[in-house]
Amino acid sequence: MGAAMRRIQAGSALSAFGLGFTVPYLYVYVAQVRDLGATTAGGVLAVFAMAALVVLPFSGRAIDRRGPVPVLLVAAVLAALGALGMGLSGSVAAVVGSAALLGAGTAVMQPALATMIVWCSEPAGRTRSFAMQFFLQNLGLGIGGLIGGQLVDESRPGSFLLLFSIESVMFLVLGGIVLTVRMPDSPALQGARPAASKGGGVRALLRHKAMVQLCVLGFVLFFACYGQFESGLAAYGTEAAGIEPSTLGIALAANTAVIVFAQFVVLRFVERRRRTRVIAAVGLIWTVAWVIAGYAGLGHGSQTMATAAFISTYALFGLGEAMLSPTVAPLVADLAPEAMVGQYNSAFALVKQLALAVGPAVGGPMGAALHGPYIVTFVLFSLGITFLALRLGKQLTPAQDQPSLAATSRVVAQHVPEKQTAAA
Repeated sequence: MGAAMRRIQAGSALSAFGLGFTVPYLYVYVAQVRDLGATTAGGVLAVFAMAALVVLPFSGRAIDRRGPVPVLLVAAVLAALGALGMGLSGSVAAVVGSAALLGAGTAVMQPALATMIVWCSEPAGRTRSFAMQFFLQNLGLGIGGLIGGQLVDESRPGSFLLLFSIESVMFLVLGGIVLTVRMPDSPALQGARPAASKGGGVRALLRHKAMVQLCVLGFVLFFACYGQFESGLAAYGTEAAGIEPSTLGIALAANTAVIVFAQFVVLRFVERRRRTRVIAAVGLIWTVAWVIAGYAGLGHGSQTMATAAFISTYALFGLGEAMLSPTVAPLVADLAPEAMVGQYNSAFALVKQLALAVGPAVGGPMGAALHGPYIVTFVLFSLGITFLALRLGKQLTPAQDQPSLAATSRVVAQHVPEKQTAAA
């Protein structure tokens, strides 16, 4: 890993560390500490998501035209202002405005960082680079959440100001680190630089069958997993399985622990296999996870068994996430035409954000009231992941589906991702 990549990964981890300080406590802060009520708190979370949906369609073109570094700097400053504003806000208008800045800034960081990783890596090493980013981000989120939990005190608003101030500083640190990154100029990366291209943009992306199928698959992936963690699955666990609220924290910790400890063991398995087969396997693993969740809530076993089953569900989700991190993001990068890496990353980030917005809206009420249908629905969605992944495999070249096959090919190693399939 080169010096530029190490700095990118360090900045990414520190920004995740800052997010970990505040994300678990945002609802409590707005509703109880600032005494603005549950409705306002829900609205703030919605604004946080909507801001991302507004800016992501424009961020990709900016990344491709200006480069990821300037875009990431602007995003880091916006997020820092939003975080600090959130800590100082005492009115509904101020909280909503701060949430919009924070949501927009953090959303744009994702495709900008992904594009920097693409520019600083060759296809052969890209799988490992994205796996490392996912590992460090989860580690940062976990450590930030643990430390934030020790500092926060609902009776002292000042403790929340401290948390948001730390988060703000972490975003500025990310910006400072990015300023020191010298993007490489090797011949292998010449094609990834922004270039004026005719016929690009959304229309070109929508004509690219493999990318459209990957976006559909991505929506189902995020909807069936991340979109349920803190909404539908949590509601189902407490209502149907009788899980104590404190157990939800243990389940999330189990999820993070599996990701942290399994990531590089899984990486060895993933690197030698076709990406679409790996994604298909994730669908089967998550199917088992949902069946176990069904047992926890509908099996009428002991409370101890139900609790263990529920925690196991989150752990299996973590195993699937560890398999996806070195698979999906590099595939987006390898599908992207030379001048549209930022737009492809932003489009996929937009799909993820849509799934995270729709997931809780659909899963929350179902998990709380329609226990049997909820489990059946997401078992089917998980099996759908397997079907869509195998279908996607038919649209990919052998090098795109299994980059290890192209490790010795100098032509493929020069990041010529989509010359053959751009007209597909």
